[in-house]
Amino acid sequence: MEILMRFPLTSLTRFKCVSKQWSSLISSRYFCNLLYTTVTRQQPRLYMCLKDDGGHRVLLSISSPSRGNTSFVVVEQDLSIPGMGGFFLNVVRGLMCFSRRKKARIYNPSTKQLLTLPAIKSDIVAQQGQTKHHPRYYIGHDPVSDQYKLVCTVAISSLLPRLGNLKSEHWVFALEAGGSWKKVVPLENYRHHAPSTEGRSTSGSVVRYMAWPDNYNCVVVSFDIRSEQLTIIPVPREIHLDEVVPAVTMMADLIEYGGKIAIFYHTNLKDEGSADLWVLEDTGKSEWSKKTLVLQPCQRHLVEDIELIVKGTTQDGKVILAPVEMHSRFYILYYNLQSNDLRKVEIKGVPDSWFDKECYFDLNSMDKSESFIYLET
Repeated sequence: MEILMRFPLTSLTRFKCVSKQWSSLISSRYFCNLLYTTVTRQQPRLYMCLKDDGGHRVLLSISSPSRGNTSFVVVEQDLSIPGMGGFFLNVVRGLMCFSRRKKARIYNPSTKQLLTLPAIKSDIVAQQGQTKHHPRYYIGHDPVSDQYKLVCTVAISSLLPRLGNLKSEHWVFALEAGGSWKKVVPLENYRHHAPSTEGRSTSGSVVRYMAWPDNYNCVVVSFDIRSEQLTIIPVPREIHLDEVVPAVTMMADLIEYGGKIAIFYHTNLKDEGSADLWVLEDTGKSEWSKKTLVLQPCQRHLVEDIELIVKGTTQDGKVILAPVEMHSRFYILYYNLQSNDLRKVEIKGVPDSWFDKECYFDLNSMDKSESFIYLET
């Protein structure tokens, strides 16, 4: 094992062909965890998913900024495989979660293994005059039991008024042999809601996302992977417009700030060069503190007239911002909230076929280290 752990993951994949014993050893949960905890920690690698109007998709791994040159990153590898599907990236501890045709798919970019989960047989059905929202899948990991779980939120509501007669339910799937979807029983103070497209975060064994219980209020939903319990936290009304349409991309996103849940509200960033940071100080009392950030005048040109969305945070707490529309030039912005410093980083090596055409994209970083975990079916 000591010898094998010195090799890169690409070599370990080839070594599985040596014998059944080697394949069993390298694929074992024990070896995977040992590899995960002993390898040298590196900067999380960025992953970018692109999709065009024709349905063509590509998944690219991107290098982290080097110490010598922090003005650009480079596409290292095309990790796309046939039938991968999906668009929105949801990643945790080496695994990615996509959805395609209402089914969840788990993808390990290290082993190129793809697992499609069975469809959910929901208990709520849209009737005439109602619409069923796209199911949202989130993946998390419980370090105590060393178990990966998927959480799915299903919601229906009336067409007019929007989000009227809203109903939602939640299902959980443990990634293990013979696993199946199990319905989550909510607590008494549960509020039915529709998940937002943006505003998702995974920290430890807790999955969080922003959601709408109605047209004018927003909440943070927390799901504990270990206990399988939901907690709903109201969001300060001050961060909302008077009339919010949930279908529009939110200018408020979940991040981690100093080990606490925070909402980065950046609706004024492109026009006024300012953003608000709301930090959840007390979960039980839903108490939030507010901090206003104002960009340096010399950096205002980086955000002027550009619609931006948050795509996660780095290990040292920098917020990753990306333009909503990105087709002529590919780049991201790193925002250091402590020093109030904004830095533009160009993404080089994107295939030429993706330039100068309409495309949708998602961006995320793999936390801590890649995984060699074998997906059991």
